[in-house]
Amino acid sequence: MKDKISIAFPDVKVEVIARSSRGDALQGIPLQTVEGSDFFTQDIFDALENNEADIAVHSLKDMSSEHFLGNNKFAVVDRDDVRDVAIFNKNIETKLKAGDKIIIGTCSPRREEMAIGFLQKALPQWNSNFKIETKVIRGNVDTRLRKLDDGEYDGIILATAGLNRLLSSTSAAASPDGGSPIKKLLNDKKLMLLPLIECVPAPCQGAIVTEANPLNKKAVEILNGINNDKLLTECIAEKKTAMQYGIGCLQKFGVTTISYGNANVIYSAGKDSNGKTFSKWNGLPGLDTEEKNIFSTTDFMGSFFEYSYSNEKINIEEPIVYVSNYKAIEKEELISQLQTKKLWASGTKTWFELAKKNIWVEGSADAFGLESLIIPWKMPLFSISKNAVAVVTNISSAELWKEKKWNVYGTYSALEKKSTEIGQQISEANIIFWTSYRQFVQYKKVLKENVVHVCSFGETAEQFIAAGIMPVVFPNIKSFQQWRQTSIP
Repeated sequence: MKDKISIAFPDVKVEVIARSSRGDALQGIPLQTVEGSDFFTQDIFDALENNEADIAVHSLKDMSSEHFLGNNKFAVVDRDDVRDVAIFNKNIETKLKAGDKIIIGTCSPRREEMAIGFLQKALPQWNSNFKIETKVIRGNVDTRLRKLDDGEYDGIILATAGLNRLLSSTSAAASPDGGSPIKKLLNDKKLMLLPLIECVPAPCQGAIVTEANPLNKKAVEILNGINNDKLLTECIAEKKTAMQYGIGCLQKFGVTTISYGNANVIYSAGKDSNGKTFSKWNGLPGLDTEEKNIFSTTDFMGSFFEYSYSNEKINIEEPIVYVSNYKAIEKEELISQLQTKKLWASGTKTWFELAKKNIWVEGSADAFGLESLIIPWKMPLFSISKNAVAVVTNISSAELWKEKKWNVYGTYSALEKKSTEIGQQISEANIIFWTSYRQFVQYKKVLKENVVHVCSFGETAEQFIAAGIMPVVFPNIKSFQQWRQTSIP
């Protein structure tokens, strides 16, 4: 923050005053047992109010919506990756094979509500009898990592943003032997980057906010100079959305902004303050459905293609593997190879199917397409380069990915199946949601002249656009399915 101010206002002298919070002081007890909110920000508010400082700096996730949407001046100056990451000790696979109890450290009701259920299906399923239990963990990042390293927990859940900032910080990385303490603690651990859709982050997770009294003209000028308008707009929308479902830090839901192409949507899910489970997308594309027939290929998955597997022996040299579809992984020799690699999946369905094959999956593209992973792969937490990644997919798609300079292995062919029932419904449809461009090619001869094509973001949308067709693009398949459920009588 000091550097940002110095760059924008080189004549301003910046003095940093460190201030601990009530939340930091109450490390011995779960925050669920403490009344009130703003545990990690109130002491800093007070310093600003008492004129001990001109500008306050906070993690916006820890600031209540009521305060952020109040009368003070705010600027959002930075935002790192918004997701959570589960970090496990190196003996986790041994415990899973034995069906032992797995202890996960977290003090977040949101993470306990969503992440634990997800991990029960996402961890390799060598022994389906294993159970996950949560145990309260408090302290800063390195304290929690040391508790994990000491065996107090089998795994912990942290925000990736904090880890990335510590791994990038020269001051945090310094140690007597020149190494990074955080990096050393992570060195032999197994990671899982939790997906946005199943494990929705807290509102404004990863965002850094600065605050000033609006009467302090110089401080306001500085905040205006370092503010990121786009991030501020996103964060205000997330906090306002969160207030619809509950307030305080003990909520069991998440809210996040999802960007795809040039569009943004807000996704929120979990349990509201009344205990009601919900899942909501705000900002999805609009479609005129009045007196229109709508057909979705998601209703007939498995009816478009049958699969034929190559007998060619595959030897994957790259250390990282992205699996585009679980159907690409059938042969035992390939499964054995992948158990020695770091695996990434296209989406949750493929992740769960790989877990059933006893394969550890490190993360997924959340059904937003392979190239959506390029940014998270650049995070200090992973540092994955494109040339270290192998894409495992079907043979026809392999050529498309090779053109984009990916290392690709095609393991199967998708052979078209004709269905009279599907053909009839497609011919009568005014709006069609396609999960792949090949489905469109298969049935394009029976389409109505002015049919509206709809698909999810990623490779499918790119192929439609390359063919001169401008589809209505949704973030992913799940968002379309929810839109259809809520928009069509």
